[in-house]
Amino acid sequence: MLPVSEEFTHEYQGCDIVFGRGCVDGLGSYLAERGLSNALIVCGSNVATNDDLMNPIRAGLGDRLTAVFDGTTPAKRAGSALTVRDRISETDADVVIGIGGGSSLDVARNATVFAGDDRSLEELRAEAEADGRVALPDDSGDRVDVVVIPTTFAGADISEGGSVTVLSAEESPTGQPITVSGSASLIADFADPGLFETTPTSVLAGSAMNGFNKGVETPYSRHSNPLSDATAIHGLRLLSDSLPVVASEDAPHDPDAMDRAVIGALLVQVDRKISIVHAFGHAFSRRYDVQQGNVHAVVVPAVLRYVFEKVDGSRRLLAEGLGVNPDGGDDTVAEAVVERVAETRDGVDVPTRARELPETDSEDIPALAEFVLDDWGMANAPPELNPTQAELEGVLRDLW
Repeated sequence: MLPVSEEFTHEYQGCDIVFGRGCVDGLGSYLAERGLSNALIVCGSNVATNDDLMNPIRAGLGDRLTAVFDGTTPAKRAGSALTVRDRISETDADVVIGIGGGSSLDVARNATVFAGDDRSLEELRAEAEADGRVALPDDSGDRVDVVVIPTTFAGADISEGGSVTVLSAEESPTGQPITVSGSASLIADFADPGLFETTPTSVLAGSAMNGFNKGVETPYSRHSNPLSDATAIHGLRLLSDSLPVVASEDAPHDPDAMDRAVIGALLVQVDRKISIVHAFGHAFSRRYDVQQGNVHAVVVPAVLRYVFEKVDGSRRLLAEGLGVNPDGGDDTVAEAVVERVAETRDGVDVPTRARELPETDSEDIPALAEFVLDDWGMANAPPELNPTQAELEGVLRDLW
């Protein structure tokens, strides 16, 4: 079992990563040191009513807690971001604190991007219907600072972006969701394993493979480098043995495993290079109302097997990170990596076949393959991998 630090602080691209049990106790002093006095919390309704989670945060903030917006949803709607934008103005907030999973963190970030943009939701939707897109202004005005407190393994905390939906696929003139995404730098990410332990296991499981696959994808990206490989591989070492412990209903409570999982989820985000697995995940979300972690759980073994059939895919480096023997023949190592990834996935309470996801229909396979080919994540695909529509349809058939 790999040892991990009990607490640490590390600056990453201007963001202070603060790790440790009880680290949120220092929220108030952290804000005070930066002259910030009015904090607006952004979260979902389940998080807001989870006193085991919220009480330590409230206590840490003290009288710097100004207001709470608890209206985020998994759909990550632009309307939520605009409402938060208005609450920032109404409460004179100088810092927004996103708490929970990727949806709340993305809404919190994008709300600050919209600062200085006085368009209404109706105006954004009209622009989306007319142009098939929504543009953010080059200069969206003064932005309040953003702090995030993640409570899932989705790996959305130290990202600058994250999109919110203006029009759903059903409403969109293109038949695909129209989203908008801005870049908002964070000042801090408070990663407190004790708060993750207040999150229902089903929610942790649903986020697990989304974060895990960031580590899987980085080493074989065409833009990988030794530094990004190092953090990805060490993150995989921590996640592969801890996720089946902390994200399974049957596993006993294990604080050490939770500490390793939270650190692993942080590491795989550092200089991440998401690629073809995420392109498959995005394709499903463009077609269906599905949870990204569940899609990632379904697609990763088959997509990895396809990658290894076509290119090396850094299979031996991944083997090192996943704790399997990297010294066999090419095919042997590739299969061992796929089996280890599937074993980690199967240790978590998540779907394993596409037919288990809501609304999915195998007749949509050609459209899904087109979405994969068109996805921006494919720009990070392994060198010399040149997927065809027919090949991707074959991978998708394997998923059902």
